[in-house]
Amino acid sequence: MTHNNKGIGQNKQNLRAEAEHLLHHKDQKIESRFPKIVFWEPEENSFCASDQDGSPPSSVLYNELLSELHLHQIELEMQNEELLQTQLSLEETRDRYLDLYDFSPVGYITVTREGMITELNLTGAAMFGEDRNKLIRRRFSSLVSLTERDHWHRQFIYILKHGGKHSFEMTLTGGKNKPFHALLNCLKISEGGVHFVRIAIADISDRKKAMEELRVAATAFESQEACIVTDSRGLILQVNQSFINRTGFSKEEIAGNSPMMLQSGRHDSSFFQIQQEELQESKFWQGEVWNRHKNGMIYADWVTISAVIDSLGCISHYVYNFSDISRNKEAEAEIHRLAYYDALTQLPNRRLLLDRIEHALTSSSRSGHFGAIFFLDLDNFKTINDVMGHAVGDELLISVAQRLHDTLRESDTISRIGSTVSRMGGDEFVVVLEDLSSKIVEAAIRARQVAEKLQEALSQPYALSTGDLICTSSFGITIFYKHELKVNKLLKQADLALYKAKKNKGKSFHFFDPTMQAEMDRRSEQEVYLSQALNRNLFQIYYQALTDMEQNIIGVEALLRWKEPNLGMKSPRDIINIAEETGLILPIGEWVLENACSQIKAWVDRNINFPFRLSINFSARQFNHPSFSNNVMKTLEKTGIPPSLLMIEITENVALKNLERTITVMKDLKKLGIGFSLDSFGTGVTSLTSLRRLPVDQLKIDSSLIRKIMANPSEAAIVSSLISIGKTLGIKVHAMGVERQEQLDFLKNQGCDSFQGYLISHPLRLEEFDQVMALMISLQKGE
Repeated sequence: MTHNNKGIGQNKQNLRAEAEHLLHHKDQKIESRFPKIVFWEPEENSFCASDQDGSPPSSVLYNELLSELHLHQIELEMQNEELLQTQLSLEETRDRYLDLYDFSPVGYITVTREGMITELNLTGAAMFGEDRNKLIRRRFSSLVSLTERDHWHRQFIYILKHGGKHSFEMTLTGGKNKPFHALLNCLKISEGGVHFVRIAIADISDRKKAMEELRVAATAFESQEACIVTDSRGLILQVNQSFINRTGFSKEEIAGNSPMMLQSGRHDSSFFQIQQEELQESKFWQGEVWNRHKNGMIYADWVTISAVIDSLGCISHYVYNFSDISRNKEAEAEIHRLAYYDALTQLPNRRLLLDRIEHALTSSSRSGHFGAIFFLDLDNFKTINDVMGHAVGDELLISVAQRLHDTLRESDTISRIGSTVSRMGGDEFVVVLEDLSSKIVEAAIRARQVAEKLQEALSQPYALSTGDLICTSSFGITIFYKHELKVNKLLKQADLALYKAKKNKGKSFHFFDPTMQAEMDRRSEQEVYLSQALNRNLFQIYYQALTDMEQNIIGVEALLRWKEPNLGMKSPRDIINIAEETGLILPIGEWVLENACSQIKAWVDRNINFPFRLSINFSARQFNHPSFSNNVMKTLEKTGIPPSLLMIEITENVALKNLERTITVMKDLKKLGIGFSLDSFGTGVTSLTSLRRLPVDQLKIDSSLIRKIMANPSEAAIVSSLISIGKTLGIKVHAMGVERQEQLDFLKNQGCDSFQGYLISHPLRLEEFDQVMALMISLQKGE
């Protein structure tokens, strides 16, 4: 019996070891699913009856348990295999999605409501020629061309405000790639209260180019020159209206026929055989052909036949162009071309140029506008011509002519400047600009801007047959007005100015008029100083008090001053024009707003308790910027001043430029408590209807009117009328530029509400204004 007990114990130990092995080592997931099994062990040396075969009765239980464990193991292994397959399938699906997302032909970008890029696929990054990590957290607007950023901001704000799907086209740029035309499909998404915009970008540059080529082809096809298109067999497929007019046949009569239907009988079969042989060999033929009109009249055409080659190198079509040479044949056309156009560049030559300049002077006499003549010379062209050969030099001249034409055409569209380009011979070109401005300084500024654009275009590498080549240019500029000077005199002036420009060692321009050149140099210097002024702390804010009839302070206007290194303190009038043209007005305006609001907060914190409003004048470019309202609200939030302490001033012209938008912006900001003042009132063209619609709190009569009220009864009557208009509409009226006591007395008698000017207070630095303000407050309190 002892021997049997040992066998039983050994058997139990083996069973238990195998079960524990299955439970703990074969698959860890079994243990998590089933509770741990506890085996019963009889006491050692206890008696246990045997079954008929001599085995212990518990062995059956153990075997069943073991079988059940094996079944569970198999079941779990099958489940694990199924889970593994599901996981692999999900991973494959995810990988396919990521591949589809990253390598889609469309760029996908996610932008926050602040305009920052948070996600984009590899295609999107490749479009801009940048690594994906360098584009993350970058403003999407930086990838939009400068000329279209305002359009992007307007579209983006509209999408955030209204939601839905929106599609539009614009030019994108940035990174190492060239700018490209893109179709943007935008969708506003909201998740967990967070709003962002998903953008799908499709590069449509090729489509735009193809459409442009189609438009050009269609325009060329419908030109004054008769034209037909045949298939490869020579059967007519299409004709233009000029051909119908020239031959007398209708489209229905011509379609499906051969051009041979026009033959006059003056050419034998060998003539047409030679024509076909040349077409097959060189894919081109031109020559004089006598054709017959539908009415039987015979006439001469100069015919050009060009073969169209398909992608397989086979002829698919023929294009016929017919030029009328009935009067003087082709000789007359060739003589005209040689007489008036440069043979290399096809630009007007000197003879035609002189006629064009004379026409420009006549146009200036009618319009009263100034124009300009540029004398343009390529830097180091002689060296290029001598070293690389005349063929390369000619190739460069043709490329220069094309760039001048393309750039001036773009400038004409932007600036409405009519232009003529002419080649004088060698590497000299002449550009004539018309209708620049009625003011000579503005005309010179526009001429300089065109010169800068041309220089930038001409300084880009030229892709010539021998490789890329860089060649810069110099300009001599003279301004013309009416017929004050003869054409030859103007050209001489421009040539002399070019000589001075060349002395500056290339890539420069110079005005013939020393005074004008000095003005341009001074302006260029100011632009440089102005661009550095913010970083060098050259701006200051002066403050000027506004008072009511009782001479109580009711507000203060913040006035920008610029401390120019060479010329001392400058007023806003000297700053605004340059800042507007260079785009610096936006950062400068933000600086003024933030610093002035911070100062108001400092006064409030000092417990200066009186009804006080800060007036800030905003330019057209600032007010019309899409983010104007947001910038104002962010500044108020940052500085912590109540919106009711801010008064925004805009001129009549700014308000009326886009009346509906102006009203919308005003109403949005007025809801916060911000006030609005219509500056320089009386100098614009505001109608009473428009004025009634504008939600303004104050009308500021311009100082130019106040200055004359005591000397000119008409001016006094105008001012009285303006005050009456304000009273009628329930709008406060404020007078600017009050310098004399009699002016103040007159304005008070007319019912003007508030005043500003040297009589009350000059614009003062902060320290001086604090002293004056403290004194005036003491007087108000009767101290």
